[in-house]
Amino acid sequence: MKHSLLKLTFLLLAVYGPFSVASAQQLPVQSHLDSVLPVRGFCIGVPRPSGLDSFLTFVRKELAPQHINTLILRVDYHYAFKSHPELQDSFALSATQVGDIVRVCHENGIRIIPQINLLGHQSDRNHLGKLLQAYPAFDETPDIKMPAVYAWPNPDKLYCKSYCPLHPGLHEVLFEAIDEVCDAFKADAFHAGMDEVFYLGEATCPLCKGKDPAMLFAGEVRAIHDHLALKGRTLWIWGDRLLDGRTTGVGEWEGSYNNTFRAIDMIPQDVTICDWHYDRADYTAVYFAMKGFNVITCPWRSPSLAVAQLNDMVRYRTQSSPEMGGRFRGMVETVWSSPNAFLNGYYGAPSPAMPVQADPGETPWNCLKAMFGGISKLQQ
Repeated sequence: MKHSLLKLTFLLLAVYGPFSVASAQQLPVQSHLDSVLPVRGFCIGVPRPSGLDSFLTFVRKELAPQHINTLILRVDYHYAFKSHPELQDSFALSATQVGDIVRVCHENGIRIIPQINLLGHQSDRNHLGKLLQAYPAFDETPDIKMPAVYAWPNPDKLYCKSYCPLHPGLHEVLFEAIDEVCDAFKADAFHAGMDEVFYLGEATCPLCKGKDPAMLFAGEVRAIHDHLALKGRTLWIWGDRLLDGRTTGVGEWEGSYNNTFRAIDMIPQDVTICDWHYDRADYTAVYFAMKGFNVITCPWRSPSLAVAQLNDMVRYRTQSSPEMGGRFRGMVETVWSSPNAFLNGYYGAPSPAMPVQADPGETPWNCLKAMFGGISKLQQ
């Protein structure tokens, strides 16, 4: 008997490492959560260097105890690139500071997936992003100039600029930047954004003119996917451009009006889809799963909607065929303010940078806390 207990002890140490009674008691809970909701995530922009310590404290004291296991960090060009220093934005994290984030997340069992917005979102309101500032030849719509004062709607239908996916010099620059960010964050997956692409296949682009937007979108997804695969990494994207906005009724923001939705049948099925809906619990996750994709539901500011979406996700997993059920991967709360503004709100000191909501309870921090509550109930 003693010999058997020793063998069991050594086996547990080999699998889990040194553990306390408390950690041993947590193993069944973690295993259960991973079964019912494998991805429990949070998406936010990277902090400024001055806010790094507060952000790391939030990861340790809030995210980890609530069993968040995935952190999508919107890096974009807020990193001190060595390969392309011309892409470095107004503030940038150093490799050492990124290492601090990696260490804290690793210690707390949190997977980091860095994001750089690709294809769309190459401008914001009335200023260009760093890629088009540094490489204006990549602009899909060079004839459309950035306005002195931005307003929506506008005659140019400008929401955000896109780069031309067919420009011959584009991918050399992008892939070197992607590789550097993924290496810095020790990431096995990369989020390419690719949401809200309104300019694609434009008549004024000599390379894209007359081409099918679905083919262009799918080609860019495949190019990024195939590059990541060379180093054993997987691709995540937002799912809105793969939904027919008119047929589904989700509209031109949560779906596509320029026919990119047909690309869903042209891209690799090992791309993970982040399916965001902020006003209704639309059942589009089922569509993505039926097309063969792993899918994650993403709320933003509505606590009640997040709870409904979480319950739907669990139901999809348990009430689907084995082939389908495993494709419903979980939930990721999204934040579209600065980390500083979010943390102020989370801890009860709302920032003036946050827009005022008609319902003061409709905030991303309340939404996250509602998701925490839903996860807690899954443990019971």
